Amino acid sequence: MSGRPHPAACRAASRRAYRRAWPRPASRRAFRRARPGHHRRRPRTAQWYPLATHRTNQEVDVMTGKLTVSVLGTGIMGAAMARNLAGAGHTVRAWNRSRAKADPLAADGVHIAGTPAEAVEGADVVLTMLYDGAAALDVMRQAAPALRAGTAWVQSTTAGIESVGELAGFAREKGLVFYDAPVLGTRQPAEAGQLLVLAAGPADGREAVTPVFDAVGARTVWTGEDGAAAHATRLKLVANSWVIAATSATGETLALAGALGVDPQSFFDAIAGGPLDMGYLHAKSALILEDRLSPASFAVSTAAKDARLIVEAGEQHGVRLDVAAASAERFARAAAQGHADEDMAAAYFASFDENAGTNSGGNTGG
Repeated sequence: MSGRPHPAACRAASRRAYRRAWPRPASRRAFRRARPGHHRRRPRTAQWYPLATHRTNQEVDVMTGKLTVSVLGTGIMGAAMARNLAGAGHTVRAWNRSRAKADPLAADGVHIAGTPAEAVEGADVVLTMLYDGAAALDVMRQAAPALRAGTAWVQSTTAGIESVGELAGFAREKGLVFYDAPVLGTRQPAEAGQLLVLAAGPADGREAVTPVFDAVGARTVWTGEDGAAAHATRLKLVANSWVIAATSATGETLALAGALGVDPQSFFDAIAGGPLDMGYLHAKSALILEDRLSPASFAVSTAAKDARLIVEAGEQHGVRLDVAAASAERFARAAAQGHADEDMAAAYFASFDENAGTNSGGNTGG
């Protein structure tokens, strides 16, 4: 064995030597006499505490977790998100192309802006919830003069994959931190702050957008660190393809039941408790059967747009989506019949000729 002492023995010897040089005092007063000047506190001046006297409002907001959030687009989803952000204590500045849809938010403490540029002035986070990618890009260009480099952009509009790349390119030009962040959910979960947020964007800046996601959603699923790659939007399109297919199937099933003289309840009883039974079927069927299609949870016109985006995404990647394509046509027919602003379940009416007035929701199951 080596004659070198073990490191632990060296540390123990050092402690013993320290105690001999500085024996433990019997009291605090003795401690101060033993170490003159040790007890003196540094003066509380700006020299020692610069943040105490030079802290900006923005720094205070960051420390408290409260942000200034600009919400561009206050339709069904955007209005609910703005209310929940204000309810969480954030300063919210909202804009909508039709101001009449934004004005009611003032009662919830939301500042209503006259232009996109006014809405984003001084914002820590800009949230866009508009019709499609083209609308989001147009509005952000209008806001550009007031955008600050380094501002986080939460892009929640359901857009096509290519559109997300264009939006991310605009963000790079303006020095914005881009987050692809569509949401899953309709009116009710939006109003309750229970949306599922699908997000992709840089990990370094997530602390700035997490309070926003927490205010509007029950859970956030991170899909990647590159918002431009549209990983979150890809997942949203996959999820929406299922929702749209289920909605179309519900409408056609009820239409067929009515035409064949089958009571819809007989169908529900037949599948009850089995793998074919699902809560979504009952929810959308109730809207049709009870004629509760307004106000919409998710409008026919928006569903038609999303169905087209799904078909386009499939075509771009070599996949033929016949059900989505047929659903897009059904939504378009229902919209042309006057149901554009009703719930997407109103695609049920696309099963009938435009002038057939006897097949209303209340008459289903004749």
